[in-house]
Amino acid sequence: MQFDPLDIGLFVIVLIVLLGPFLVKKIEHNLEAFLFVMGVLAVTISSFYSKPDLMATLGYTEHQVELIGWNMEIVMEALEEPIIKGIVPAVLVAGILFHYGRSYAQMAMSKITKVIPIKIIVFLIVVILGLSSSIITAIIASLLLVELLNCMPFDRQTKINLVIIACFSIGLGAVLTPVGEPLSTIAITKLQGEPYNAGFFFLFNQLAVYIIPGCLAFGLLAMFFTGKAKLSECMVAEEEDGGLREVVIRAGKVYIFVMALLLLGSGMKVVIDKYLLGISPQIIYWVNMISAILDNATLTAAELSPAMDMVQIQAVLMGLLVSGGMLIPGNIPNIISAGKLGITSKEWAKLGVPLGLIAMLIYFVWIFYIPFHVEFAL
Repeated sequence: MQFDPLDIGLFVIVLIVLLGPFLVKKIEHNLEAFLFVMGVLAVTISSFYSKPDLMATLGYTEHQVELIGWNMEIVMEALEEPIIKGIVPAVLVAGILFHYGRSYAQMAMSKITKVIPIKIIVFLIVVILGLSSSIITAIIASLLLVELLNCMPFDRQTKINLVIIACFSIGLGAVLTPVGEPLSTIAITKLQGEPYNAGFFFLFNQLAVYIIPGCLAFGLLAMFFTGKAKLSECMVAEEEDGGLREVVIRAGKVYIFVMALLLLGSGMKVVIDKYLLGISPQIIYWVNMISAILDNATLTAAELSPAMDMVQIQAVLMGLLVSGGMLIPGNIPNIISAGKLGITSKEWAKLGVPLGLIAMLIYFVWIFYIPFHVEFAL
């Protein structure tokens, strides 16, 4: 398969998005603006693809060609989706509520930690928030996560480790219903016709056998990191120092972050269609590690098809879900948690990348080589 200059341009953007935050401090401290610029560049470059003769060879209709690159639909989606999907409103409202209720939460947590061992509390937080995120949404689960951990007597490094582990759990658990996150909503929409006739509990029935043990495993892992923790005084989130002004600024940054990921996903859709569709599920499972920097909902929309068998569907979704925890842009919970705790890309990747690779390997062997599957019936 031959690469053309437009492909190379988009691949260079992916490389810059991956390496930029680790190599340049200014990028690290202005990650939202950086990703937004990269998203704008990606959509601009993809505009050059919208040539009827080129796109016809890729199977695009004339209408689909019109939607590649800059158009009003992409602009409106980038502007509206962070609000329509409830991400920014949830961050803003929850931020205000937590701002005024933080002292009560701290007192309650202080009393609980005197009665229940901290390891058990951490285990329950990681597992319960992970599994309940499919009902309360991944956004609310991540906001609760940060506030609960900030009420616990851990040093900063321990909190960072626990947040990363918990975000893996939340990222997995949120897929169990269409309510949890955009990826699951899109997956149900793509599979609602024949032959799967996917309904509300379809993903739970097909993926719970992988998701529930995963959330439990991350809970146990969190207990291990708790055992190595140094206790300190309860600390508030970084935005507390700035009061309500900082709460609003944080919501604005999340808005830009989500908008940037939508633009990146739209810009990359052409190369995803060109190079990823049609390859074996074993390969696409590992290729889906690009979910660590791209919007996994976009990848789900591009890759998932009712023509796939169930193993292929499971491979696509699990690859996206697990790898989404590896880097900050990979999941909305990562973005929210990292922003509220001031976690840098390097700090996240130090644990997120090796943990994600280990989880990816375990699930790869389980999905493709261990003939064990339980289908729930809800």
